[in-house]
Amino acid sequence: MKLWLPLLILFLFTGCASVFTESEKTLIYQNPESPARLITLKNPSDALILRHRSVDIKNSRKNKDLPQLVKKLYLTMLAENGVGIAAPQIGINRNIFLFYRLDLPEKSVEVAINPRIVSHSEELFCFRNDGCLSVPDEYGNSRRYAWVEVEYINQNGEKVRNRFNGGSRAEDYTGIIFQHEFDHINGKLYIDRKCDE
Repeated sequence: MKLWLPLLILFLFTGCASVFTESEKTLIYQNPESPARLITLKNPSDALILRHRSVDIKNSRKNKDLPQLVKKLYLTMLAENGVGIAAPQIGINRNIFLFYRLDLPEKSVEVAINPRIVSHSEELFCFRNDGCLSVPDEYGNSRRYAWVEVEYINQNGEKVRNRFNGGSRAEDYTGIIFQHEFDHINGKLYIDRKCDE
């Protein structure tokens, strides 16, 4: 076997996907202490980003740009009064989002890197008054799972497995927030899950 073949295989599995592109870095570091520009459906070129499936972040523990991306997402979520935000909403098609843990007493914000829904309820219900920062000034009902079991890497680089419940806005609806943000990294929006119940 030629020497270059193992190196090529190694590059294909650890190469390009392990770092952010130059255009992504520009967005991540632009005005580092300020929120990012929010991507919305109102702009046709933004809509292409929102409808594109995101890719995993490889070697997240060693990625020196990741903390600044998390900071940028957090600042943008706070500025927009959101309960979650995904990287595509600031123009970066990577599998990462932030979400409020309404199931915890301190209601902290958690980072989900390369999240997966590994199991879910058979039951679906109609979540009322769903809204999205990227679909401004509109609300609607969306069909969601009653609970989801999920896996992701958190902000400390630890692999986490949790089960989150749905519910109404008056209750713990962490599971709804997670599903909503998970849709974003898969190129979907709550308006794709409309229900009339």
